[in-house]
Amino acid sequence: MNRPPIRTLVGALLLTGLLATGVAAPAHAAPTRTPPALAWAGPGAPPAAAGRTASAQTDVLSVQGAGPYLVGARLDQLTAAGLIDWTAPVCGTVVDAGATGEWAGVILLTFQNGRLVAIGTATAPPRSPAGAAVGMSFDHLETIYGPRGALIGNDAGTATAYLVRHGSRVELFTGHPIRPGVGYFQVGPASFVERAFRQGRTC
Repeated sequence: MNRPPIRTLVGALLLTGLLATGVAAPAHAAPTRTPPALAWAGPGAPPAAAGRTASAQTDVLSVQGAGPYLVGARLDQLTAAGLIDWTAPVCGTVVDAGATGEWAGVILLTFQNGRLVAIGTATAPPRSPAGAAVGMSFDHLETIYGPRGALIGNDAGTATAYLVRHGSRVELFTGHPIRPGVGYFQVGPASFVERAFRQGRTC
């Protein structure tokens, strides 16, 4: 399966090819704190990625959000609550950020104009409410979602992803650069997540 040109995470993630938002990698400014590496849970990986013990609090990533990280939440409020570990400007008003607590190193947060517009993971768990997760095949996703989901291509015709719509929000599953199946699972408004994948850019 083709993998879209994407924004890569910082640090060690550049070597692992961790999928972020389905867009080309911009020049990042230095983050305010070095983000930890997120583990890869590929096909055949155990349910808890990279030795992390599965927790009921970090089992589910939905279009509403993950734990205290709700789509639409304000960056300044999450920061004041001690829920942001690091931030790194992406482009324009888009900023990536790391979570704290049990979600640290598990999810990547993306903010636009100070609001949370995308949450992504390269580990399993978390899973979608339907049970879909990183490491699964795209055929498996089709079995889980049936007519609710569909394979889509980017505008350039160079990449494919699996998309599930929930009103104005989406679940987006993109591939892994060297292994078959899902390498990254992301949720958020279609106006940001789906558009970024289709257009190959966030700004």
